[in-house]
Amino acid sequence: MSVVTIHQAKTNLSRLIKKASEGEEIIIARGDKPVAKLVPVGEVKGKRQPGSMKGKLRVGPEFFEPLPASELANWE
Repeated sequence: MSVVTIHQAKTNLSRLIKKASEGEEIIIARGDKPVAKLVPVGEVKGKRQPGSMKGKLRVGPEFFEPLPASELANWE
């Protein structure tokens, strides 16, 4: 665990983010009072790929049918 001042955190943010992503806990202090903790968000699962769901979803014909009057009245 590392403790750094706000000024040090602003100056070395990239380095601190790298350390946090490697599992180190970073405490940011105002003077000698801890005020924040820098921790990794979690593992990024991967990049999104356009079209990856193609052919996996179906929209039935009822989707294109007009809504009943009672349902339309709820949207007004």
